[in-house]
Amino acid sequence: MATKHTLIPPTFIDLLEILAAGLVAALICRRLKISSIVGYLVMGALLGEGALHWVGQNNHDIEVLSEAGVFLLLFSIGLEFSLDDLLRLGRHLVVGGATQMALVAIPAGLIFRVVGYDLSTSIVLAAALSFSSTVLVFNALVEYGESSTRHGKRAIGVLLFQDLALVPLLLLVPMLTGGVAPTLGEVAQLAGASLLFIGLILLSRQVLAGWLIPSLANYRSPDIIILFTLVTLGGITMTAHGLGLPAAVGAFAAGLAFGGNRWSVQIDALILPFRETFAAVFFVSLGLLLDVQIVLNSPLRLLFLISVLIVLKAVAACLAMRLTGLTWRSSLGIGVGLAHVGEFAFVLARIAWQENVISAEDYNLLNAVAIGSLILTPLLLRAGLRWVEATQELEAMPSTADYDHESLKEAVVIGIGPIGKQIASFLETQGIEVSLIDRSPINLYPFEQLGFHTAAGDATQPDILRAAHTHQAGLVVLCVPDDLIALRILEQVRGLNDKAQVIVRCRYQSNVASFQKARVQFVVSEEQQAYESMIGFLSGFFLEKA
Repeated sequence: MATKHTLIPPTFIDLLEILAAGLVAALICRRLKISSIVGYLVMGALLGEGALHWVGQNNHDIEVLSEAGVFLLLFSIGLEFSLDDLLRLGRHLVVGGATQMALVAIPAGLIFRVVGYDLSTSIVLAAALSFSSTVLVFNALVEYGESSTRHGKRAIGVLLFQDLALVPLLLLVPMLTGGVAPTLGEVAQLAGASLLFIGLILLSRQVLAGWLIPSLANYRSPDIIILFTLVTLGGITMTAHGLGLPAAVGAFAAGLAFGGNRWSVQIDALILPFRETFAAVFFVSLGLLLDVQIVLNSPLRLLFLISVLIVLKAVAACLAMRLTGLTWRSSLGIGVGLAHVGEFAFVLARIAWQENVISAEDYNLLNAVAIGSLILTPLLLRAGLRWVEATQELEAMPSTADYDHESLKEAVVIGIGPIGKQIASFLETQGIEVSLIDRSPINLYPFEQLGFHTAAGDATQPDILRAAHTHQAGLVVLCVPDDLIALRILEQVRGLNDKAQVIVRCRYQSNVASFQKARVQFVVSEEQQAYESMIGFLSGFFLEKA
């Protein structure tokens, strides 16, 4: 009897090809020491209809999976950003974000009008170009250890403003197509839905942190936590969509709802494999949009347009970041990293193309320019961050005299031996964001799996200390067994952060005075502790004998 073979679904084949391409890209990029995102985009372009024709652009199932990658990445951004961070950035977020978008959209719109585009096309193209990629920048900042720095958080804040600006821009498209413009009542309804959604997120945050997550954590089952997190993320995302808001905004809000408690880091670590897998699908899928024929037919034209775009967006972002309070050098460094076109530009451009606001040729050209800028972004961002680092711009910390435990947000533990491990675990249970430094990656690996931020290397090197965010930490705990090395580390710590409280584990009592001269808050001498413990035991022993 002949065996009946079931055909493998084309979507499965496409997904396997995308994941395999992502694996190859990640290996090559790791060897070349460049961002994996560059490889994902290039591999996508090669797999697409413009080159090898292995994966089609219009596979709806792949599109859904790539959107899942966006949602998981935005969820992680929400976890990284607490509500306190957003409130603290409130003015900077609005002023910086609005300035950046306006300084890109207005000149770009005028240029499009001058070269002959009609008003509707000029407005849509200019608005699309004003977006930068929250997902890409956040991924790169995390990869370079800069997501929690002052400049990193302000850059992400500006990008989040752009994401929120997508809502009114989507309402603008029907007006440009000659369709029915939204009425005042519809606008008021959207505003009411937005306020309702914000209220639901605040309520969800209290319920999750105060009852649900602690209850589920008692089961000590990663499976339950992962499933609960994904289901809740999907539910909040669907709620946002049902209220007329972009689903991506819902994914970010879900991260805010889960953030700000002692389980946030562990939750982020548990969903990390899902996030990285779907992120690869997303960026490879973006590469599929590139029409290689445009590159081959007019490479100089494309290169010129990308260069003009990068210069325009770098200047705009530099001025915007300067308004958030960064120095000119730091602003320019971050501005260069934001000089690209973001993923929401593809959403806006696709809707405009479907509504006949822009032609297919304009749509393909915009995609080519956007993807070209995205490919260059990790390289530009890394170069810009080096410039930011050169300024050694430190986050202002409160004075030691005014410091209390409630103001402590970040701590660094250096030396992850038996003592350092226990201190790190204790600080984490107090709701403090802990970064760890050790020479041995093996010592750091268990904590890295739990979601701790880690940096492997020599802590006497400023780059290693900065990678662990020592320059902005409120507390530094030195648990190094060698006093001379600990003193060298302390000298570098004070060079980066003169305001942090420092606690030192000291081996020999004779070295206590040297640490105290460096203005540490507390020194524990192993010799003194051993002496006191042994004297205490002997005193009790002879007291019993008497």
